[in-house]
Amino acid sequence: MPSAIFRRRCILLTVGAIMAEPAKLVSAISGAEPAIPGLVWAFRLHSDGSAEALPIDRPIEFSHDGRLWLHFNLTDARARPWIAASTLPPLARELLLSNDTFQQLHVIDHCVYGVFSDLVRDIDSATEETAFLRFAMTEHLLVSGRHQALCSADATRRVLEGGYRVDNVAHLLEKIVDEVADTLDRMADKLGQEIDGIEERILADDAKPEMRRNLGRLRRTCVRLHRQLTGLRVLFHRLDQKNTDHLSPGLWIHAGKLAQRLDGLDHEIVELRERSRLLEEELRFKNEEESNHHLHTLSIVTSLLLPPTLITGIFGMNTKGLPLTDVETGFLWAAALMASSVGAAYLFMRRTGIFK
Repeated sequence: MPSAIFRRRCILLTVGAIMAEPAKLVSAISGAEPAIPGLVWAFRLHSDGSAEALPIDRPIEFSHDGRLWLHFNLTDARARPWIAASTLPPLARELLLSNDTFQQLHVIDHCVYGVFSDLVRDIDSATEETAFLRFAMTEHLLVSGRHQALCSADATRRVLEGGYRVDNVAHLLEKIVDEVADTLDRMADKLGQEIDGIEERILADDAKPEMRRNLGRLRRTCVRLHRQLTGLRVLFHRLDQKNTDHLSPGLWIHAGKLAQRLDGLDHEIVELRERSRLLEEELRFKNEEESNHHLHTLSIVTSLLLPPTLITGIFGMNTKGLPLTDVETGFLWAAALMASSVGAAYLFMRRTGIFK
């Protein structure tokens, strides 16, 4: 009898433990970690290069032979403890959790980590606002995070879902940087079209006051993109010059190829910036020329009105001995005199070339 009571109590305690800690039970059964908080998406990269999207509300198995890409929303406070307790090197974890707002790229034993600048993604397109993508990469794991939705990470997710194949995590990181360049390239095309439209209107003498504000906005955007590209170019040029022979092949990044593409894109952005500056100056010159023309016209009108003004001033003096005061047609003579003075002034200015 006592043994039956003891067995019943053991069963109740076991059921209570199961109900109280279901995550631990799932972890014990499947050998996987509990669901990771703060995940935006997760992919497993198989040996054949294919990518498998993983559900973020379920445990992710880390003991699998494939490689993982975990992308976090760093504004989610629940993600920070998981990153802080991960197996990444301490310096990489510190950078992922930091608020650094400058681009950087570091290489240590068995890990590459850094911060890239990217354009913020709106619902359906890229914006002109910039934000930062933080990442840490080992041979079998790529952990990335952002505080705002970014274009490059989302574009890479879509191409992976579309069947794009990556050989390793370094290839995946290169694809993310390629998407950064693609986004900037599309933005440069958009800026170029706007600048072309403004140039056509300036050449057609159809300048409007808002065109100068638009040129200022376009030039400011070009300056921001140039600043972003300059930082990326410097990072990959430095990485290309570094000795990375100690890294495993899965962490080798084709830095020279990426730097070459970024150089060409930066050259295009600089050209757009210079075009916008020159058009802004040309528009300012046109506005100044138009203002000078208006002032010239006003000066001519003022000069033509000075002689009749003088005559009316003379006849308006309340003094004795004024001419034509006793003549019946005095007003007509005064009007004729004023008209004659205007004609004489007109002929004088025309002869001296003021009207040219």
